[in-house]
Amino acid sequence: MTDAWPPTDPSLPDGGTAASNPVAPPRTPVESDDHTITMPSIERPVATAPARRSAALPAAVLVGSLVVGGAAGVGGSFAYDAMRSDSPSRGQAPALPANADAVEKVAAIVLPSVVQINTVSGDDGGTGSGVIISSDGVILTNNHVVGDAAEGSTITVNFHDGTSAKATVLGTDAVTDIGVIKAEGVSGLPVAEIGDSEGLRVGQQVVAVGSPYGLEATVTSGIVSALNRAVSIGSDEPSDPFEEESGAAARTTYPAIQTDTAINPGNSGGPLVDLAGRVIGINSSIHTAGSGGSIGLGFAIPIHAIMPVVDQLVAGEQATHARLGISVQGNTEGDQVASGAVIEDIEDGSGAMEAGLEVGDIITAIDGYLTPTPDSVVATVRSFRPGDSVDVTFTRDGVEKVVTVVLNSDSADEDS
Repeated sequence: MTDAWPPTDPSLPDGGTAASNPVAPPRTPVESDDHTITMPSIERPVATAPARRSAALPAAVLVGSLVVGGAAGVGGSFAYDAMRSDSPSRGQAPALPANADAVEKVAAIVLPSVVQINTVSGDDGGTGSGVIISSDGVILTNNHVVGDAAEGSTITVNFHDGTSAKATVLGTDAVTDIGVIKAEGVSGLPVAEIGDSEGLRVGQQVVAVGSPYGLEATVTSGIVSALNRAVSIGSDEPSDPFEEESGAAARTTYPAIQTDTAINPGNSGGPLVDLAGRVIGINSSIHTAGSGGSIGLGFAIPIHAIMPVVDQLVAGEQATHARLGISVQGNTEGDQVASGAVIEDIEDGSGAMEAGLEVGDIITAIDGYLTPTPDSVVATVRSFRPGDSVDVTFTRDGVEKVVTVVLNSDSADEDS
């Protein structure tokens, strides 16, 4: 289900020490031997290991670098408004004394709505995490936890009250690394409250809940270390050149919430929550020096950027994403790396072309969020929805300009 571990390519770039403030991004990348990996299910030989134990630590290698990116709001109606109104009637948390620690209170609130996800395919299996978003068993997780569950595979969900149920995949989206499954024959489940990831602040305390290394119902805490970090995970295979970044392939690029909360393989798909117990992100990847465990650099997908996609998957629709319709590359001046992303190509009929952008323009910001690298352009665009209008700041012949672009959709049904 996953690539071999540990990753051995020492050439992978890393900008993991970049500043977190989107208004003051670094101008040059930082080289490091560190790697960033997804945290797919913990693989285990089914014939020799019980369902909740880990026999190995595999992980897919992140081939992109970590840089300061930008995030912005997304449009569209959110089905979770209805989901969060569900009244939990199962696995309720006990009442806590008034002087209970903040993290203790959060754990009591969130634990009943977090599940362990076990997948079995032939002689292979894995373990990940998920969070309940409807009382009848709809569960949000990562694509890399359940996306490889082929026909004939078995998915089992372990609930906090000790019960379990079989589950089926409602839909997955590799671009945002989101998967949605449905537990069978359940009702009255405790539902997690969806929070507002756009209101986060660097230094704010957060809590992660999941099943690291198969250790069910594990709670860890820390702070938001940075916001709008452009994290890219994927392969080097050729792709549509108009995926905003040349050669991007089928990769996940998102404006991550960076946290020093201990996140490890098996936490994938579990929630990152604020001190009110509201889900503000889905834990997806970590940065590692090669040990395979947490070194205080974890990354969560902001909840506001993925809920429209979750709505589409729950409805049985194909996930769609915003795009500018351009191909970009890194900006260099002489032999020096400079801030910004240079437009390499523009798709006919795209929003970028209609707005007057040209090959050679250097994009430096989108809707006020700086885009110092190609990855940050991708991450920022994907935090919007098709049809949204954004102000693109760019330089042409040394002169700064701003144009308004209506973002296209990557839907196959769209002519452009």
